[in-house]
Amino acid sequence: MAAHRQDDRRRMVGALVLTVGIAVLEGVGGWLTHSLALLSDAGHMLTDVSALLLALLALWFAGRPADPRRTYGYARLEILSALLNGVLLLGITLLIVVEAILRLRDPPEVRLLPMAILAAIALVANLGALSFLHRSHTLNARAAFLHVLGDTLSSMGVLLGAGVMAMTGWRWVDPALSLAISVVIVVGSWRLLRDAVDVLLEAVPSHVDMDAVRVLLEGAEGVVAVHDLHVWTLSSGLYALSAHLVVLDPMVCNNDQILSAVKHELLGRYGIDHTTIQIESETYAHAGEVH
Repeated sequence: MAAHRQDDRRRMVGALVLTVGIAVLEGVGGWLTHSLALLSDAGHMLTDVSALLLALLALWFAGRPADPRRTYGYARLEILSALLNGVLLLGITLLIVVEAILRLRDPPEVRLLPMAILAAIALVANLGALSFLHRSHTLNARAAFLHVLGDTLSSMGVLLGAGVMAMTGWRWVDPALSLAISVVIVVGSWRLLRDAVDVLLEAVPSHVDMDAVRVLLEGAEGVVAVHDLHVWTLSSGLYALSAHLVVLDPMVCNNDQILSAVKHELLGRYGIDHTTIQIESETYAHAGEVH
């Protein structure tokens, strides 16, 4: 995971440089051309800038070692950053929707040629930023990828909208495009928030089938029962499991063999490399039931 974080950090720095430049360019251009679609895209890109900065900060903290107070380290900051990014996206979307509805009533005149040129430049820059982020590994980096992907679709829509308005004179296309951009942002934000909340609630990772995990554990030599089984996500790509294994009394002396076999299977099948497994004899387990 350390190598993945370092790789993601380099990719996000490259994407950040491109995003800052285009956000400023589109913001100024949207104001000069009276295009809400461009201003919406610029606002979205400003959230990308904050998202990338938060992601970089979270990755830096996540690389810090654990301490006596934070025994898991700072890995969860990646998830908190992803959650905040999702909230920022929804906030900017609300502002775009309100302004778009107001403009639909009385669409202003838009300077189409500058609008199209700026949208084309933004599209090229967004594609460049996507090339930096498309192989990202962590949930936080995936959040940044979703931000930039939404911007890429927005830039394509703005460019197409400029062409439609040039041919038809339909000024309402500009605020309508803003509403379409908002839908794209909301879809990406909802998925991001859902994944981040699942991690914070310690839900079972999506790739893990708990019934299959239980069968795997019960299938280990000497194991007769499994209880207190939990699987959760610590941070992106870092999964944990805790369980109690009840073994036949004569097999208690083979604890090390049982643990080695179980941990090997969990890592190979599900990528679970942080396990806390308590092995109990049948006698101990039944005594516990009595008390």
